[in-house]
Amino acid sequence: MSTSSSNGLLLPSMSGRHEDMEAGSAKPEEEFNEELENDPDDPFDIAQTKNAPVETLRRWRQAAFVLNASRRFRYTLDLKKEEENDHRRRMIRAHAQVIRAALLFKLAGERQLVLGTTVTSPTSAGDFTIELEQLAAMTRDHNFSALQQYGGVKGLASKLKSNLEKGINGDEMEIINRRNAFGSNTYPQKKGRNFLRFLWEAWQDLTLIILIIAAIASLILGIKTEGLKEGWHDGGSIAFAVLLVIVVTATSDYRQSLQFQNLNEEKRNIQLEVMRGGRTVKISIFDIVVGDVVPLRIGDQVPADGILIMGHSLAIDESSMTGESKIVHKDQKAPFLMSGCKVADGVGTMLVTGVGINTEWGLLMASISEDTGEETPLQVRLNGVATFIGIVGLTVALSVLIVLLVRYFTGNTTFPDGRIQFVRGQTSLGDAVDEVIKIITIAVTIVVVAVPEGLPLAVTLTLAYSMRKMMADKALVRRLSACETMGSATTICSDKTGTLTLNQMTVVEAYAGKKKMNPPEDSSQLHPALASLLYQGVAQNTTGNVFVPKDGGPVEISGSPTEKAILLWAVKLGMEFDVVRSESSIIHVFPFNSEKKRGGVAVKGAKSEVHIHWKGAAEIVLASCTHYLDSNGHQQPIEEEKEFFKAAIDSMAASSLRCVAIAYRSFEMERVPKDEESLDKWVLPEEELVLLAIVGIKDPCRPGVKDAVRVCTAAGVKVRMVTGDNIQTAKAIALECGILGSDAEATEPNIIEGRVFRALSEREREQIAKRITVMGRSSPNDKLLLVQALRKGGDVVAVTGDGTNDAPALHEADIGLSMGIQGTEVAKESSDIIILDDNFASVVKVVRWGRSVYANIQKFIQFQLTVNVAALVINVVAAVSSGDVPLKAVQLLWVNLIMDTLGALALATEPPTDHLMHRSPVGRREPLITNIMWRNILVQAMYQVAVLLVFNFAGLTVLQLNHDNREHAVEVKNTMIFNAFVMCQIFNEFNARKPDEMNVFKGVTKNYLFIGIIAVTFILQIIIVTFLGNFASTVRISWKLWLASIGIGLLSWPLAAAGKLIPVPKTPVSVYVKKKFRRNRAARNA
Repeated sequence: MSTSSSNGLLLPSMSGRHEDMEAGSAKPEEEFNEELENDPDDPFDIAQTKNAPVETLRRWRQAAFVLNASRRFRYTLDLKKEEENDHRRRMIRAHAQVIRAALLFKLAGERQLVLGTTVTSPTSAGDFTIELEQLAAMTRDHNFSALQQYGGVKGLASKLKSNLEKGINGDEMEIINRRNAFGSNTYPQKKGRNFLRFLWEAWQDLTLIILIIAAIASLILGIKTEGLKEGWHDGGSIAFAVLLVIVVTATSDYRQSLQFQNLNEEKRNIQLEVMRGGRTVKISIFDIVVGDVVPLRIGDQVPADGILIMGHSLAIDESSMTGESKIVHKDQKAPFLMSGCKVADGVGTMLVTGVGINTEWGLLMASISEDTGEETPLQVRLNGVATFIGIVGLTVALSVLIVLLVRYFTGNTTFPDGRIQFVRGQTSLGDAVDEVIKIITIAVTIVVVAVPEGLPLAVTLTLAYSMRKMMADKALVRRLSACETMGSATTICSDKTGTLTLNQMTVVEAYAGKKKMNPPEDSSQLHPALASLLYQGVAQNTTGNVFVPKDGGPVEISGSPTEKAILLWAVKLGMEFDVVRSESSIIHVFPFNSEKKRGGVAVKGAKSEVHIHWKGAAEIVLASCTHYLDSNGHQQPIEEEKEFFKAAIDSMAASSLRCVAIAYRSFEMERVPKDEESLDKWVLPEEELVLLAIVGIKDPCRPGVKDAVRVCTAAGVKVRMVTGDNIQTAKAIALECGILGSDAEATEPNIIEGRVFRALSEREREQIAKRITVMGRSSPNDKLLLVQALRKGGDVVAVTGDGTNDAPALHEADIGLSMGIQGTEVAKESSDIIILDDNFASVVKVVRWGRSVYANIQKFIQFQLTVNVAALVINVVAAVSSGDVPLKAVQLLWVNLIMDTLGALALATEPPTDHLMHRSPVGRREPLITNIMWRNILVQAMYQVAVLLVFNFAGLTVLQLNHDNREHAVEVKNTMIFNAFVMCQIFNEFNARKPDEMNVFKGVTKNYLFIGIIAVTFILQIIIVTFLGNFASTVRISWKLWLASIGIGLLSWPLAAAGKLIPVPKTPVSVYVKKKFRRNRAARNA
């Protein structure tokens, strides 16, 4: 096992530009390239745990020196449970496949007989003429003949009292009736572990078990030799202290687990649209009921089992249920939809027929318990630190044990009054055993203090705290590691629409009939023939909806922001949505495609004429146009006027407007495919189009975005805009948001089109990627190529995305950020963090929290290592020189409690400060313990060791106790050492808050938890010293000695300030250590 590792103690920096003190300073990379290489033999050298192979994770677990594995690894991925869950998934899937295979065999027999099998006659289920069991059986078995017997989807809807166009009414009474008859869309979840389980796990620590055994033995011997009244003190106090540690640990862990449960609940609570009473309403997935009509679009999750009402090119990814990663096309011949699957392509609507536990997805979710555990890079590295320190601590404890035993049995250990403790032939066996137990207890307690089991858990504590606070800042963390990785982000590739802009779109300019409409809503400027075609194109070529309330209230428009803007514009022009849609029927749909930047629809009019309508990116649709409709409604060749339209597009784009063109063409009815299979494969003609209109849609920049971009730039994080919009629109918005500083910057390759970037070789892309600030007309694949190129160049990349096609880029990036409002379920599942308000300012807050996590862990490490070093040195020196230790077992357990649990709670929950955003990002392999931290640790530890050793060896003289009873004087001296040591830790906790700032009190009054923990620690220390003498091996001390103890602790403040004036080398200590270690290893292997 490698004890020297690049885990933070021995980790070189990857960045040569970080001059910030706390984050660590470094020399230029080329000066020590050899040290920057990954160490293949180091199990703790995992730069990124996202998508890390299981073998790597298993390897570092096996290498970690752990005394309480169940506690240390609680919030990491449970590899065994993950295997069990996979096995269970396969069983359920196999079960589903067997049912389906049997059904296909049965249907084949039915076709041979040319007879439809009879289905159980519908029986009433309350107000409905079909029962839950019949519905469930039909959906589960994909029984098409049963569906036909019920009258197809129309007949089924009437049995379920649902309208295929308007959905259910959706009043409260109806929802309750449906839930009573067919169940709710929830499934029973496995209960989380209760508090007793956490107590049991906290008790599993090997050191605590040894201490309990030692305490019981000491208790029995003490009572036997000194009687019950006096004999219980030593053993009873250790046992009580151990129990206190167990209870505090379990309580802390239990509270964290509750936080994770709440966050998981939030992740499962998907919001989706349904049709109720003719209007589109947004509800929680848990509120879906049987009979609901649900629109499906690319990227949506199928929220329940159901039957397809109508669909166009609808393709479903059923891999989450079948385990086979193939796309299944759905139509009227294969209309069954399974809950939990994803819409891969096309559009459609479904009728819900099964919810919750009555679906296969519900069965699957109820049978597996979700594992919230995962690795984070900091956890892995901290386990390396803990392993290293633990081995050092264990070595020291064994040395102390051997020295004390040798000293005792050779007669070199004395009682406080000077008598020799062990005299061969005179000391009774009971006394000898009792003393040996005390020595073992001390050695084991040193291990408790020295092995920092709380170190990796401090990551979980700070992450849990950060996750809860980030929810308030509109960010839902799906992967713990993303929280800390965000602190290392060097670049953010952001979408434009909805992230940098408000996503509140309105049509502000329009061109129709080769003239600019002024105002754009004035329908008198439109020829009736042009208006009629335009209304048909807008109303039919949309996934949105217009609801006109009967009471004359305002019109309600649903759909994507672009769709809503165009629909509202058409309604203002005079379009009657329902009337227009009723006058023609849809033959085939080509859903909007982010690769092609357009969407189309073929419709058949009342006179059987066929029109194919297209809508999309203005310059792309314009390129396919050969004619346009003039102001008289006549078709004119477009060739001579193309420059006019291009100038109009450029003018609108320069004003940061999104340009959308609407065009159509006629088509012969005879050429339209007749059978459904051919129709599904029909590619809509997209050439020889007739231009109807071009609209300019305004999407204002979000307030505060410019400031957020400026904060990022100051923090060393480069913001890049990647958008599907026209390059001119992208440039205008980038200038408005501050992503581009001036027009002079808006030259290639700073600003580039997706197709240009795509055409470059891989090497050229890597070279140019660093310089790109704006990418316009980009496809999701261009975004993926950019992410890959940036990552190869050493950047830590955060990417925002909302569409299904963004999933590969979100998955590939170091941190994938999906949008909570506009994002599809596929995008959200591929992401690490969901930005709930789609706001770029929230992304910047996530960066702050990410940096805060790293900084807080560093604060805790500095605090803990100071205690480790001081406690070990004091006890070792005292044990070797005098055969006794000044810090007793119970006292060390109390210090351990201050250090591990209370210290982590106080320092890991420090809120982020502006100071964090005035430094460069933390490099992937930056040392966890920086030179600044080493300096602070050594200054404080040396001071504490010096003061306490003076008390240990000259305490009777210094404290003027020479004339007192010797036994009492030694007890006062030891109490003073203990009290001063604890005071040093209390005051040093303030120093740990700001490792690189002079003013350690800045913002302390706002951190009530920190103040509370300091106050509680101080009060408990007073109680322990004053009232629990027998329990804690202390005696009451005078107020003068209390003042002296506080003074010794207080001195750590000016000392810390003076220490910060000491310069430190730029090259991390870890580089020198690692270099020496590697040379030694190379020499051994030679």
